Parts: sequence; structure tokens; C-alpha cells
Amino acid sequence: MPIVKNVSRAVSQLLQSSGCGCGISIVPVRCIGVSPRQVASDAGFHSVSFSESDHPRVLITGGLGQLGVGLAKLLRKRFGKNNVILSDIRKPADNVFYSGPFIYADILDYKNLREIVVNNRITWLFHYSALLSAVGEANVPLARAVNITGLHNVLDIAAEHNLRLFVPSTIGAFGPTSPRDPTPDLCIQRPRTIYGVSKVHAELMGEYYHYRYGLDFRCLRYPGIISADSQPGGGTTDYAVQIFHDAIKTGKFQCNLKPDTRLPMMYIDDCLKATLEVMEAPAEALSMRTYNISAMSFTPEELAQEVQKHVPELQVTYNVDEVRQAIADSWPMNFDDRNARRDWGWKHDYDLPELVTTMFSFLGSDSRIAQAN
Repeated sequence: MPIVKNVSRAVSQLLQSSGCGCGISIVPVRCIGVSPRQVASDAGFHSVSFSESDHPRVLITGGLGQLGVGLAKLLRKRFGKNNVILSDIRKPADNVFYSGPFIYADILDYKNLREIVVNNRITWLFHYSALLSAVGEANVPLARAVNITGLHNVLDIAAEHNLRLFVPSTIGAFGPTSPRDPTPDLCIQRPRTIYGVSKVHAELMGEYYHYRYGLDFRCLRYPGIISADSQPGGGTTDYAVQIFHDAIKTGKFQCNLKPDTRLPMMYIDDCLKATLEVMEAPAEALSMRTYNISAMSFTPEELAQEVQKHVPELQVTYNVDEVRQAIADSWPMNFDDRNARRDWGWKHDYDLPELVTTMFSFLGSDSRIAQAN
């Protein structure tokens, strides 16, 4: 450490004593001080760049959540099974484990995560590790660690190793003072959940790293995502997944939001398609680093009515969870995603009727619905 300090002091004196009278241009380098997390881009690692015709080497963190498994399946079809590594700190189900490469990766363990990136020559990183809204409010210290400290680790590693980095954001990045109907890409963001605060932080830090260090950071603000492949995970919009499971299993559904609570939603296939499209978009096509994307917007009552077209006997009641309701009331009712549609051609495929039909086609083959039909 004394040697490094002496070198830094000598360099500083040299720059200050330059007598030529010409300005010295200092290019920002990601080596600000001495830290294992701040390694110059020319450090002694074997670096392999890939051409446009080659496939990226992909790492997905938090891969056992709602989106990771589906994204891995999509990317493996596109880039090859062995080019996409799924990771998490949980034990995967057999079908996930045997479907392609899976490794243990704790985003709070900087050294382990960096070794994974280096040893596997990762070029694209999808960072899905996060605690969702309602779960985060129940454990703020853990949410702060996972959603913020973990993000910092990922940003540093991505910048050091010249990765293309995708970090999802959310409707939760907005707050009660944001315009809600519609909500544009750029507006006031004052969320009131640790989840929302951490996502605004991610958006701004990613943009900062892009302009300061040249990090290829890309981000989409997801609406509520509906999927037949996973159980609800503690999010405020998860009622829109739970209703299908309850309709099939019991024919009774109790919603924890008010019937007229309107929120933007999206079927998972559209979400995954948008994620791949923005990652493949030419850099020059992107006018911003974070985009809204949207497909549909509905209330619990409207969703229940559409579900009852398939399960007429479904009984719906409302028992409002005040925490979730307060969160939902601070979120957008509709997303303005014109910039995504203009810049890289975003277009959704699923509206509400298609969404409901598709969910039941996946969930209902051996259910009460099939028996009734």
C-alpha cells in the first residue's frame, strides 16, 4: 500500500508540474484507488471478444425466479445450450438442473461472482437477483443488501470485464408523485418501497456507469409479469397469477387488492421477447438506457371477469392487504412505452383475452376445467 501511495503522489506531482502549458486530457479509467473491486481493464486476464457472428456467453443471476428459467430456455434456443449459464443460491429442480448449465452464484460474494465471469468467459450478464416489493418491505436490511450491494458487485464486474449488462427495473420505480396515467419514461420517481428505491438506484447507477466508464448497460421497466411456469413470489401484482391457480384448484379466489386497482401487466413471453430484443438492439438505436415496456392494463375485477368466461363458477372475494394496496396505489396505471416502440421496434403479442386463454392452456390440462369441459 505505501508503494502505491508513493506512486500516486509522484504521478500527481508530475501532472501538476507540467510546464508545457498544454492541457492534459485524463480519460476516465475504472481504477479509482486500490481495491479488489477496481481492476483496470487491461489487467492480466485472457480476454476473448466475440464478433457479431459469434454467440455471446451468458450468465443469469437469480435464475430460479419467475423470469430466469424462461429466459434461459429462450436464450439456449437462440445461442446454444452450453452458452447460457443459469445461477442462483437455491437448489434447482431436476428439470432445470438437467436442462443446461447451472452453477451456484451468490451476488454478495464478489470474488466468487468474478471468478464465474472470468472462468466462463461471460460476455452478457442478466441480473435478476432481487427481493420483490412486499417481501422487501418485510425485510428491509436483506432487501438493501441483495438489491443494492449485490447490484454494486455486478456493476463493477461488468465494467471491469466489458460485459453487456441487463438489469430489469419495474413499475415499482415510480411513486405517488409520478404521473400515473400514463407514466412516461422520464418523470418524477419517488418510490416508497425499498424495492422501488433500489430499482431507481439501479437505473441511475447503470446510466452513470455507461457515461462514466462506457458500460453497455440496458434496462427495461417491467410491468406486472404473469407466468404459468412459476408460483407467485411475493410481489404486489402476483394476484394476477394466483387467481389462475386458485380457479383451477378450488374455484375460489380471494384478492388482496381492491377490485378497481388498475396496473400495467404483461404475459411472460412478451417480457422475455422484449428483453432479448433490447439486448440485441444496435447500440446506436438506443436513445436511452432505461425504457418502459407495456402490453395491457387491467383491474382485478376485469381479470376475474375474463377468467370467469373459462370458469363460470369461480367465486371471487376481496380481502385488501393494506401494505400491498398502498404500494399498488403509488404505481403507474398505464405505461407510456412509445420510445421502446420507436427506437427498437417493441411490439407486444398478448392482450387480456389471449393472456387468460394461454394461462389456462398451460395450467388447466389436468384440472377441474378439463373435467368440466
